Amino acid sequence: MESLLDSPLQPELNKLNERIARIKKEIGKAVVGQEQTIELLLAGLLTGGHILLEGVPGIAKTLTAKLVAKSISVDFSRIQFTPDLMPTDVTGTSIYNTKNSEFTFNKGPVFSNIVLIDEINRAPAKTQASLFEVMEEKQITYDGKTYPMSFPFLVIATQNPIEQEGTYRLPEAQLDRFLFRIKLNYPNAEQELDILKKFKEDFSLKVIDTVTSVVSATELKESLELIEKIHIKDEILNYIANIVVSTRNNGDLSLGASPRASLAILRAAKAIAGMSGRPFVTPDDVKAVAGPVLNHRIQLTADREMEGVEAEDVIKEITERIEVPR
Repeated sequence: MESLLDSPLQPELNKLNERIARIKKEIGKAVVGQEQTIELLLAGLLTGGHILLEGVPGIAKTLTAKLVAKSISVDFSRIQFTPDLMPTDVTGTSIYNTKNSEFTFNKGPVFSNIVLIDEINRAPAKTQASLFEVMEEKQITYDGKTYPMSFPFLVIATQNPIEQEGTYRLPEAQLDRFLFRIKLNYPNAEQELDILKKFKEDFSLKVIDTVTSVVSATELKESLELIEKIHIKDEILNYIANIVVSTRNNGDLSLGASPRASLAILRAAKAIAGMSGRPFVTPDDVKAVAGPVLNHRIQLTADREMEGVEAEDVIKEITERIEVPR
């Protein structure tokens, strides 16, 4: 395996690590803990992958997503999904211009660089479906005309897994378009205390206003191009393929992962390697992303679900059972 010192990518990786450190420092001004969530959010940013944040209210899902956007010099928009939200409220609609007697397309809030969608499962299926093309193709087609998104384009969506009344389950086809589903947990006692100390004299969260942009869109594009160049051996590609194929013939699962999942693991593992300062992917990088990449792309059988088995349990069993390349 390549030596770090011998890799021509190392100077660029050092720059990448400096950028990541700057972003983490800004986010850390207001967010306590959530290291894994921030790491995966940044991996999504570096690979152009959309992210679904899942967790109970009050654990900084929205705040973390906002601060990631604020630390980068790009446009940001937030869309609150509600049961009465229409597709045109997201993508935009035609407006009649009385001056020239023509209809002009008025772009919706999805035309931004980082789009935060709060409570994505609150809107009906028709509105959810309006995101399909823009998430996959990074463009919107309206009245036969195509409107491309500018770089970068990233959707960060949140949902509450506990409260089900008045929600609409995301279809598998849309879930598959998210690179990660990140499950956020409660902070531990030490982190809870740190939160109290940080905000004991800042009830209005003024510290958020101190978060500034520390990375430009150009630097982000350079970082994405660098991540693509990270080396991955054929043996690790085979390891990824075996993991994904194993989800399709597993007795605990009624639905396995698609080839899109294999590509997602490949991209995410490269991002984790790059953020770790390495010009090559290791099996540990694959294991680190397998859970959040696959947990929303597979379905447990009814029996296993009733037994309280989690998708992550099955994924972990698969990654540990398959022989790790040396």
